[in-house]
Amino acid sequence: MMDTTTLTKAKPSVLSEAMGLPLAEISLAQFRRKRLKEVSTGYLYLLPATAILLCFWFLPTLYAFLVSFFRWDFMNPEKTFVGLGNYLSLLTSVEYWRVMLNTVFYLVGSIPMCMFLALILALALNEKIKFLAFFRASIFAPVISCIIAMSAVWLWMYDPINGLLNYFLQLLDFEPLQWLSDIKTAMPALIIMDIWKHTGYDMIIYLAGIQSIPESYYEAAKIDGSGRWQRFRYITWPLLAPTTLFILIISMIKRFQVFSMVHTMTQGGPAGATDVIVYYLYEKAFQDFRMGYAFAISYLLFIVIFAVTLIQWKVGAKKVHYAR
Repeated sequence: MMDTTTLTKAKPSVLSEAMGLPLAEISLAQFRRKRLKEVSTGYLYLLPATAILLCFWFLPTLYAFLVSFFRWDFMNPEKTFVGLGNYLSLLTSVEYWRVMLNTVFYLVGSIPMCMFLALILALALNEKIKFLAFFRASIFAPVISCIIAMSAVWLWMYDPINGLLNYFLQLLDFEPLQWLSDIKTAMPALIIMDIWKHTGYDMIIYLAGIQSIPESYYEAAKIDGSGRWQRFRYITWPLLAPTTLFILIISMIKRFQVFSMVHTMTQGGPAGATDVIVYYLYEKAFQDFRMGYAFAISYLLFIVIFAVTLIQWKVGAKKVHYAR
């Protein structure tokens, strides 16, 4: 009789004779042990990331959902169950709809112009010009810049007395503006900064989309006598539809969640003119300490973003063309 150490080192044929089992069953058992070891190793590698997501993402998300059904002052440990009361209070609140209207105005003001400028820049920087890498890096630089630091720079630019923008307005014989303290100009001022901040990201995505279009399409169009505008209209723009849809969806999600710029530059003022939905959530949670109400805002925001994204996907997917 062979001992255990000898059996584990023996060939499958020797093992089958020693154990009185068919060779196929021995090979299958070895395969299962090896597969189990590989799977176990994989799950061990995933365990730290899974634990972090569970502790800092899934459990807080679930907790926030549960608390949204309670009236809870953050400074008081006692919670009062109100069911859908927080959600109904939100949906019937004039203040909530005013904030949502501000957010929509911000979206409509920034996203189309940002995408338009990004497309123009991508087309221009797809050409063979001098200092191409410098121009691309310069336009993309605001994307990776710290939003707090950039907000401080723009605060100086918008300064009504020493600001750079008012200096140029005075050179052109225009009256200086109260950029961030006037209801009429506060939101447009934030939109201008947003366009400056995010155009580089959209440009890079558009540039990648343009460079993925086969050059043979343009060569065939040139042979047929098509001009630059015709090539853009019938080749470039239709085949950029997947890229445009992606940018639109990502931009909508990001703009709905704008916070740092508003918090640094206007704090929702003047008179609530720049109070967007996430800053409104922050006010209710950490200024008014109405945590249940704030969590209800977050889940309504999630529903809005999900619905808008789904509509964009359903409508946009029908008009998407892919290069082959």
